[in-house]
Amino acid sequence: MVTTPEERTRPIRIDEEMRTSYLNYAMSVIVARALPDVRDGLKPVQRRILYAMHDISLGPNSAHKKCARIVGEVLGKYHPHGDSPVYDALVRMAQDFSLRYPLVDGQGNFGSVDDDPPAAMRYTEARLTRIAQEMLADIQLDTVDFAANFDDSLKEPVVLPGRLPNLLVNGASGIAVGMATSIPPHNLGEICDAISRLIDHPDTYVEDLLKIVKGPDFPTKAMALVGRDGEFVRQLYTTGHGKVVMRARAQIDELKGSRYQIIVTELPYQVNKASLVARIAQMARDKKIDGISDIRDESDRKGMRMVIELRRDAQAEMVLNNLYKHTAMQSSFNVTMLALVDGQPQILNLKRVLQLFIEHRQVVITRRSEFLLKRAKERAHILEGLRKAIEFLDLVIKLIRAAKDAEAARNSLMERLELTEIQAQAILDMQLRRLAALERQRLEEEYQQVVKTIGELEALLGDPGKVLAVIKDETRQLKKDYAGPRLTEIVEDGPTQHTLEELTQHQEVVITISRRGYIKRMPSATYRSQLRGGKGIRGMTTREDDAVQHLLVADTHDMLLFFTNRGRVYRLRGFEIYGETSRTTRGTPMVNLINLVSGERVNEVVATPELDMDGQFVLGTRKGEVKGLRLRDLAHLRSNGLIIMDLEPGDELVSVRELKKDEDVVFVTANGQSIRFPASNVPLRSRPAGGVRGIKLVGNDEVVGMETVTPQDKMLVISAQGHGKLVSMARYPKQKRGGMGVRAFNVTKKTGPLAHARVVTEGVEDEVLLVSEQCKVYRTNLEGISTQGRHASGVIIWRPGDDDQVASIACFQNSHKAE
Repeated sequence: MVTTPEERTRPIRIDEEMRTSYLNYAMSVIVARALPDVRDGLKPVQRRILYAMHDISLGPNSAHKKCARIVGEVLGKYHPHGDSPVYDALVRMAQDFSLRYPLVDGQGNFGSVDDDPPAAMRYTEARLTRIAQEMLADIQLDTVDFAANFDDSLKEPVVLPGRLPNLLVNGASGIAVGMATSIPPHNLGEICDAISRLIDHPDTYVEDLLKIVKGPDFPTKAMALVGRDGEFVRQLYTTGHGKVVMRARAQIDELKGSRYQIIVTELPYQVNKASLVARIAQMARDKKIDGISDIRDESDRKGMRMVIELRRDAQAEMVLNNLYKHTAMQSSFNVTMLALVDGQPQILNLKRVLQLFIEHRQVVITRRSEFLLKRAKERAHILEGLRKAIEFLDLVIKLIRAAKDAEAARNSLMERLELTEIQAQAILDMQLRRLAALERQRLEEEYQQVVKTIGELEALLGDPGKVLAVIKDETRQLKKDYAGPRLTEIVEDGPTQHTLEELTQHQEVVITISRRGYIKRMPSATYRSQLRGGKGIRGMTTREDDAVQHLLVADTHDMLLFFTNRGRVYRLRGFEIYGETSRTTRGTPMVNLINLVSGERVNEVVATPELDMDGQFVLGTRKGEVKGLRLRDLAHLRSNGLIIMDLEPGDELVSVRELKKDEDVVFVTANGQSIRFPASNVPLRSRPAGGVRGIKLVGNDEVVGMETVTPQDKMLVISAQGHGKLVSMARYPKQKRGGMGVRAFNVTKKTGPLAHARVVTEGVEDEVLLVSEQCKVYRTNLEGISTQGRHASGVIIWRPGDDDQVASIACFQNSHKAE
């Protein structure tokens, strides 16, 4: 555009110029570069590549040509940009892991799912695929508009005829200015069926189309989790916005020696396999995913195979769930169905995309029919002249022989036989062999066929329903020729988010609670077994006025019931306690996990795999009260706790045990007294009720433990200074509830008062953990503790340091002993 000197010197506001220039740039990027056209599903560079390859006859039956030549053809004729974007677009159309139905048949290195770059364009070769020809079919029949190229020297198609619904079957992605498109690929057979359904029933709802189109169909297969009842797919296809959660296909194989491995054979769309392998290896080294011993890529020409070796103690399902949770083995494909409609970007739902494709095909078929009708009428016009010439053959020969030149002959024929110039010229151009009888018959048959074709085309153009029928027939043929089975499995009710329970493997852990209310869990293997009389190892860092009060060995999936001094109970699962990476860490405040009120503290913790609603608990208090409670009374346990016992002033709950059939109840006091009485003597009372007397205390004595026992059990008693012993339950006589009991331990100045008592079942528990007030943890075998009488003072099990004493004990079975 030429500007005058006055226009060049006219002042321009910078804000207006910036606004105008930016909008022009934005629209240029949106329309001419980044977004696909809804009709053929192609961006301009893709359209130009396909047309250029078609123009130089690089069809599926031709030889491959160098990609450098193709890129040069595109750059020189249609696409005035850099060669790299053109080659990148060409490469992507040839990758069977990027497009569901590749449009380019590549020969050479065109990249891989490991994000390996393709070879340089001078090394690779390409040609069109068979299905790409469906995008260009009938382009020579004036089916689409053509526009001038960048230098007005050539014409290029504005859109391709596109018999293939490319926008949906191959998807699209692109980032424009202020907007982006991301459309997943789909199965051709399903899309063809949906088009046919919409042609037959134009008022079909999107929900009806979803019975046909199950969801995306990615070239890398894998699984698509679409939520319960397809909620994600419904949102995606009705609004044009949404997401599809993709999950790798993996199987768990059992090896010899109770070892397992996870085999991954399919990955989510656009996931880089090499990066995924490196990511899993790094997370295994950092212990963010536990249980992995090795990972290797065994993929080859036959397919993908990624092998994840697991440790012997790993739980394969838990490891796999963690891989889905923390790596790209499960990832989301965020969908925005944005495309150009009449040059304007619009977000479309599934039905609208199909409608616009059908409308495009209506225009293409109408223009094709008009073009063919014009050609047929032109041919019929010529054939009519040739028929007349054969009818008056002698006159035609006479006129031609009498004419002095071709022009005179043409004029004579036009005058004497009433022919047009085109007909007369056709007679002059007719070969003599056409005068043979057989040729005259063929001429007549051709004329009759052309007349029939004209009638069919005129009928087609006069009836829009017949145009739709042609679209339907072509769509069915397209499905027959190219459609295949679905690659991506649709999982309609699969969970898209894993619960913490699914992600946590079963593991034996030690749970400790300090007097100031800090709780933590650690694997029991953290504390190695030691010989009797050792000093132990550091188990927790606490404040000077804090000490470990409770110690429990449980499974990470056990249900933990926390009983407080005020007669309330709270509930947690083992995996809900935050895991720690060091045994010396302090832990997490209990108030962060359960709703303790001011002055309330946990005095007992019970672990159980699940609550047996037919079972019973027995509760013991510091002042010797006892009470039975049905477990069904805890069925509606709330987050703010539940009152389970009415306590007298100054009393507190100290022990809670699950009561089994034919068991007795044993109380042990700090001064070494104990009483054993049948569980039948413990009355079952309602949840808010108080207890009855279990043992009569003398002076300032108090209960340090209450246990439920069988005649085959032994009682482990530990004093504050680390003296302990095992006592057979046969040494404890059965008495009536409420008495003073008998001697259980000879308390001296050297031993200090009894600190704890725990029941031990032979063949079940074989190890004991002791924790001191200064947080020393000591683990040893029960075999090293001798069995003695009730009046003995025991042996030295542990030597606490100065100003230290036993704070808590736990007995358990070493689950790793067999290994």
